[in-house]
Amino acid sequence: MTAATPRRAAPEAARRAAPEAARRVGNKGPQRLRIGWFGAWLARPLASFHLVVAIAVLLTVLGLVMVLSASSVESYAGGGSAYSLFIQQAVMAAFGAVVFYIALRIPMRLMRQLSFPVFALSVVLLVLVLIPGVGTKVQGSQRWFDLGVVSVQPSEVAKVTLVVWGSHLLASRQSEKAGYKDILMPLVPAGLLVCLLVVLEPNLSTTIALGIVLTSLLWFGGLPLRMFVTIAVSGVVAATILALSAGYRSDRMRAFFNPGDDPQGIGYQARQAMYSLADGGIWGRGLGQSRAKWSYLPNAHNDFIFAIIGEELGFLGCALVLGLFALFVYAGLRIASRSVDPFIRLLTASATTWITCQALINIGYVVGLLPVTGLQLPLVSAGGSSLAITLLMFGIIANAARHEPEAVAALHSGQDGRFSRLLRLPKPEVYSPARAARARAKAKANGKPKPKPKPKANAKVKSAPQRRALPSGRSRGGSAETSSRRSVDSDSARRTSRSTESWRSTRAWEPNYPMKHARERGNSR
Repeated sequence: MTAATPRRAAPEAARRAAPEAARRVGNKGPQRLRIGWFGAWLARPLASFHLVVAIAVLLTVLGLVMVLSASSVESYAGGGSAYSLFIQQAVMAAFGAVVFYIALRIPMRLMRQLSFPVFALSVVLLVLVLIPGVGTKVQGSQRWFDLGVVSVQPSEVAKVTLVVWGSHLLASRQSEKAGYKDILMPLVPAGLLVCLLVVLEPNLSTTIALGIVLTSLLWFGGLPLRMFVTIAVSGVVAATILALSAGYRSDRMRAFFNPGDDPQGIGYQARQAMYSLADGGIWGRGLGQSRAKWSYLPNAHNDFIFAIIGEELGFLGCALVLGLFALFVYAGLRIASRSVDPFIRLLTASATTWITCQALINIGYVVGLLPVTGLQLPLVSAGGSSLAITLLMFGIIANAARHEPEAVAALHSGQDGRFSRLLRLPKPEVYSPARAARARAKAKANGKPKPKPKPKANAKVKSAPQRRALPSGRSRGGSAETSSRRSVDSDSARRTSRSTESWRSTRAWEPNYPMKHARERGNSR
């Protein structure tokens, strides 16, 4: 009897503990348990921030390892050390880590204030790099500033500045309920100017990336579908004309549509990339055991590094890269959907689209689905300027992740975690629609040339606050006439002076941060 007592007591204790466990996990306890540990981790306030940082670190480390493996043979054959290109990439990765940290600490208000001056500076740099003697010409393209230790491409800087300034401009126009013309002006002319300057270098691959940035800004900025389709078709036509205009670009198009015509000439690089991927199989030949890097595959460490990943790490390594970029898409769109600031929504969505499309284009032409364009694989391909600028963009996205409402509440309540305390990151600003309305009203008041005349004391038409104070059931003489006159006057004023008033109140060089929430835009006027 004594031995059976514990066996009876155990189910009884479990039945007594069941209500307590249900109370701890809530009414949806079984559903939460089915989510798993990853779902529970994603429910944390700073999950998006940690996710973006982890993806940036993993892709950067993978890129450094693969650049060392893919470039060692050609670096040694060139008469130098086998680690020369790797050291340059590691130095730029360290510099990228610094700018990543700086981007984490920049307040969103300061970022918006500096968006237009920095964008204008990038345009000036694009003009200067075209001047002979100022810019450095390599392999027929004049797109670098040679600073001795490193070379800088201003076109890479223009990507980030266009994303930030375009997001600020469209967020400001959205709060004012601007028309289509105000959405297109001056963003589209400025973006086309940057694309033209990059085409003159010439650099078609970066032009495509800038086109993706401009298109994503217009898409997430609310451009109508019919106008968006027109602009997209025009962009495709322009890209096709540019692709067929120059000799080397038309050769790439011919090699894509007729891969077997010249296997030892224009089709050599794409064919060797396919051989490299096929040689890897499922598991790969092993890290550092690539055959294509022994001068069989040109630009193995740069444009075609994904082929070396497939050869050395196999299908599983390629799947890992694709999985990291897919996780980045999820994290970026999650930040955009959870943010309440329209500037952050536009910034994260457009930047995520740009980086992801660039990665897909690179992988697409390596595997033979797209013609070769020369776009690099973000954070993985060799290229100092591209690596540092992409890390800067990742830092801005991670900064935006810390501005999610739940993250802001957790950080201000002291739940910043060990990683944030280690980096000594400042607490993000709380987004306030009321403060945004005051800032917008102040900007409109500063933008007006002169104040409106005050109504006379004996005027029959009351002011807007007095009309709102009247009860809905009572009306005075001329109320219908007053309301109709007010609607007609407001509509005509909005039609005649929308562009000038929107430009003066928005002032791309004097931002009115923060903006009003989308749910309260109807009461902004």
